[in-house]
Amino acid sequence: MTFPARFVFLIAALCIASAPARAMPIERVISPGGIEAWLVRQETVPLISLEFAFVGGASQDPADKGGVANMVSALLDEGAGDLDSRTFHERLEGKAIELSFRAGRDYFNGSLRMLTENRDEAVDLMRLALTAARFETKDVERIRGQILSGLQRDSTSPNVISSRRWWATAFPGHPYGREVNGTLESVPRITADDLRGYVKRVLARDGLKIAIVGNLDAAAAGALIDRIFAALPAKAELQPVPAADPQGLGKRIVVDLDVPQTVITFGRRGVFRQDPDFMAAYIVDHILGGGTFSSRLYSEVREKRGLAYSIYDSLLWLKGTALMIGGTATRADRTAETLTLIDSEIRRMAETGPTEEEFTKAKAYLKGAYALNLDTSNKVAGALLQIQLDSLGIDYMDRRGALIDAVTLQDAKRVAQRLLKSGMLITVVGRPQGVTSN
Repeated sequence: MTFPARFVFLIAALCIASAPARAMPIERVISPGGIEAWLVRQETVPLISLEFAFVGGASQDPADKGGVANMVSALLDEGAGDLDSRTFHERLEGKAIELSFRAGRDYFNGSLRMLTENRDEAVDLMRLALTAARFETKDVERIRGQILSGLQRDSTSPNVISSRRWWATAFPGHPYGREVNGTLESVPRITADDLRGYVKRVLARDGLKIAIVGNLDAAAAGALIDRIFAALPAKAELQPVPAADPQGLGKRIVVDLDVPQTVITFGRRGVFRQDPDFMAAYIVDHILGGGTFSSRLYSEVREKRGLAYSIYDSLLWLKGTALMIGGTATRADRTAETLTLIDSEIRRMAETGPTEEEFTKAKAYLKGAYALNLDTSNKVAGALLQIQLDSLGIDYMDRRGALIDAVTLQDAKRVAQRLLKSGMLITVVGRPQGVTSN
């Protein structure tokens, strides 16, 4: 991106940061072609941010060809229509257009950022990427090589090994147990026809959610939406993803790897986003290990004992499962102590719940931090998209503070017991002293 373009994006970010979340009216736009999007107008900001997602993601990869969705996400902008890869990227760079794709377990996401004056060019390039990707052999092989190189590096990374082993153990034989990026065995089997087949099956209008933030009105937003998405198939051809509880709870798996530190991943059942207890669980999780300096795990593991540089725990909800998952890294000779301390803090939270002081501080933080995080147009668009994916309603930003306020300390104590009474699945990678698989 050129310096002037970066300067404009910086000014735009500052303008958006100055507006609180509640001050952003959200419009529901229906395009002439019948496609819905949510729009936040920013008339004083000379840029447009668009975030979108298709239901599908890596869960739609063939069982024996994990990594198809990820490979598609890396290749959609490697030439499309009559533009080869080099020409396509030159067009993007020449107009300071940011275009990207990402495959998750449940969704295939896309992002587009552009200066208002470059809207037509950006829209045309995104449309071509989604509807006329070339998947030329030389580009497919180049991207395949890059992915395989990354997977080879990952094969010796304790963090990646721990996470992969956790998911594979928790969801054996399920799409969630497969690697989003694929494996060293599966990626070489992927063909250009597999990539085209994925696009045809997954990128369709019925599973599409869109959020737009920027300097355009509803009519212009509707026209933009149709130009990008109207030519896509009306309905996706998705394989159902069965609901699944994590398996192996109460189990500890140690993977031997000669590395300086031991990496730990721990997880259990969580709560779905639509669960009436979700907000109470959100508060409890924040107090336990939500990543702030005030969390119990951070205080006990790092601050008081210096056992780890960082430790976290978070809620994760997918379409077919809900989890509470966390991780840390520590010295091999302190692994047993760290695991004991994690288990002790979780048990203490389950038995007594948060204190009134912790509860009050957590609620205040969670209300304030949400608005402060909406400091750029793409973050606002990302938040609007997630609200749609979670079916929270277009007025969720206005209601969120009240939803947090409505949670009582007794709610938090009850939900802490519900959330933390089940066992954990733990994966440990390294050479921990005194820790073995069970």
